[in-house]
Amino acid sequence: MKTTAAPGWGSAYLTATPAGGVDLDPAEQLAVQQTLARYAFALDQQDLAALEGVLTEDAIWTFTIAGEVDHGPFVGRAAILDFVRGAMDAQTDQRRHNLINMVFHSADVGTAEVRAYLMLTSNAGGSPSVIATGFYTFSLERATSEWRIAKLFLGMDNAEQ
Repeated sequence: MKTTAAPGWGSAYLTATPAGGVDLDPAEQLAVQQTLARYAFALDQQDLAALEGVLTEDAIWTFTIAGEVDHGPFVGRAAILDFVRGAMDAQTDQRRHNLINMVFHSADVGTAEVRAYLMLTSNAGGSPSVIATGFYTFSLERATSEWRIAKLFLGMDNAEQ
């Protein structure tokens, strides 16, 4: 079964980003973005230890395909890693999670809310192609000297099931 989103389906999840809602210096904003980049690289390299390192222990991961097929929530780092491990075991192609149009929704010294679009590519069949698009909403927390993902929501516009 193929699921494809209708125009504007994600607007309930992607509320407007208020002007002036980010009280975080540029170096900390970059640190948040680096955490999200490490998340994407961990998925692409199938590096569960690296993925573990960017999640809080009580992280929550939920996703939906076009608002029609829901998965999760997966509660806790261990549950998320188990879910991802199963997906990785079934994967036969090299995927790249391209996070684009990243924008801070709000941030302060201890928390950050970030929105980003996803363009998921694959090399299946020997040539690159876009296999899914969508968006993420990330909630991050400052943990001592690092930012970690506490909550993430993935809204995929399309996916083969």
